[in-house]
Amino acid sequence: MTTRRFGLSGQPMAIIALCMLGVLVLLAVLAPVLWGVEAVKANPDAIALPPSAEHLLGTDKLGRDILLRTLVASRLSLVMAVAATLMGLCAGLLLGAVPAVLGPRAQRWFAGVINTWLAFPVLLVAMLTVILLGTGATTAVIALALTMTPSFARLAQTLSSRVGGSEYLAAARMLGVSQRRQFTRYVLPNIAEPVIVNVTSSIGGGLLALSSLSFLGVGVQPPDFDWGRLLSEGFGQVYNSPVAAIGPGVAVVFAGLAFSMLGESLAGQLRDRENRKALSPRKLGPAPVAVEQVATPQEEGRVPLLEVDGLSVSFPGPDGWIRPVQDVSFSIYPGEIVGVVGESGSGKSVTMMSVAQLAPAGAAVTARRLRFDGDDLTGLTPAAAGKVLGTRVGVVFQDSLTALNPALRVGTQLAEVPRVHLGAGRKPARAQAVRALDDVRIPEAERRAQQFPHEFSGGMRQRALIAMAQIGSPSLIIADEPTTALDVTVQRRVLALLRNKCAESGAAAVVVSHDVAVLAELCGRILVMYAGRVVEDVDIALLPTPERLAHPYTRALVASLPDLDTDRGEPLVTIPGEPPDLSRPVTGCAFAARCAFATARCESETPVLTPHRHGGRVACWHPQDDTAGHEEGGA
Repeated sequence: MTTRRFGLSGQPMAIIALCMLGVLVLLAVLAPVLWGVEAVKANPDAIALPPSAEHLLGTDKLGRDILLRTLVASRLSLVMAVAATLMGLCAGLLLGAVPAVLGPRAQRWFAGVINTWLAFPVLLVAMLTVILLGTGATTAVIALALTMTPSFARLAQTLSSRVGGSEYLAAARMLGVSQRRQFTRYVLPNIAEPVIVNVTSSIGGGLLALSSLSFLGVGVQPPDFDWGRLLSEGFGQVYNSPVAAIGPGVAVVFAGLAFSMLGESLAGQLRDRENRKALSPRKLGPAPVAVEQVATPQEEGRVPLLEVDGLSVSFPGPDGWIRPVQDVSFSIYPGEIVGVVGESGSGKSVTMMSVAQLAPAGAAVTARRLRFDGDDLTGLTPAAAGKVLGTRVGVVFQDSLTALNPALRVGTQLAEVPRVHLGAGRKPARAQAVRALDDVRIPEAERRAQQFPHEFSGGMRQRALIAMAQIGSPSLIIADEPTTALDVTVQRRVLALLRNKCAESGAAAVVVSHDVAVLAELCGRILVMYAGRVVEDVDIALLPTPERLAHPYTRALVASLPDLDTDRGEPLVTIPGEPPDLSRPVTGCAFAARCAFATARCESETPVLTPHRHGGRVACWHPQDDTAGHEEGGA
């Protein structure tokens, strides 16, 4: 811990606290060496003397100098307080933070243990420890550690719960990063600062608690002594020499204040940092050279790279299961770029994350068939999924700031794939990470690899995610709204870069977006999703001619896009109505309530995807392409 890391160099209270701690550390190191012998040597000629020039705080009943004993006791008092706090911290982290990498079931079990532990009174735990182990310094330390453990565990549990649901930890799981490494490199660094603040304050409280135990006679036992023991002895002669209790008391208060002031300074600095956190603009690298659109391959006679049939995702709700994704089926072929479009809440991201084995916690994923490059993905454990998909599927997450681990340098995160899956050493993996950054047009890649994510601009972070997805030479890239929150110019660069990388490597890609215009520049075909289902699978070339689109929802999406001929004096075209509430069962076609062509059949029967004359598939009882015979045939 340094003042530079926490920015304490300009805070007067922090400087005072550090000076006070410096004095305590010097006393703990030097006092036993300089005055250790005199502090324990009895002097029958100087028993219970009052304060004098020779003995500033007087002497005790054995003629020992009380001031020297107070100074020498600094070491044992501080060591015990620090040891008890660190023991409580380690146990608390194991109980509170480790479950974040073990899964929801472990989190629930450990949460029950923490809640039960917190229900026991602190004094009861301490007294029970003393009864079982007997009095002494070791017992006091163990008792204090046991009382501190549940509070540290609750803090770690609260902090790590956010990390446990983060995209960068989900990506680490998919890459096959071991649980030990997830804990040490992903969880601990991201909860370190609040924990350090709490530890600093807890040492001061622990020092007071240990002194209280020694004062009561259940802590340090003679001939050893700490400040609490000296305070107890001083109270024995308080009526004859009140100053005998002042020295140890002042020492306890001095040390407690030092740790408390430093903890408060750290906490204040942490709050200020959160309040003024902002990203400075960064200069973007040169725009990548555009390439021609990759042609959509023909399906006849080709083996799909990804085959999804009957995928459904459910979540437990207060009134039963909620199913935001229902019976989704599609195939992705090698080398093609496919878009997934739909309104917010249509199930696009949940579908693709479930395919990548990154479904949210608590989700129940089922499918009749889910195969990737010949491997069956149904029923895989997280470890097995990491081995199967670790280098063969790359994921570009929606929010680049949360998808990158803020506690690790960008180059370190990119090096995870070659280190975990390819067995590369630290230097070769780092060199590969630098090359990956250079490949995505990030200038000064060597220097940038040493920076943290917050030092990158939004476009650079998005390109770093593309580099991370590409570094293992995957066969499939899943990009979940990769241009969200980026301006139009940066969007174009990111999309062109993704298209170029797929063209160079031959990888297929699935790009999720709510913007049809974005997908029109990148993809060969699109899957249109509505209310958790795929309602149309159509070639992107048909978008400029909406009359050739079959599903009314697809037509409505395209019609809502403004162009250069749109009358700016008129309101923009919107789709009337609202999507259905998926927390309740939906009967029939989910778009029926918003569709001008709906009939009674649409409200009672759910259409299924069937081949259509435009070359794709559509799930609609009344496709709007004046194709005769499709109404009754279920096209």
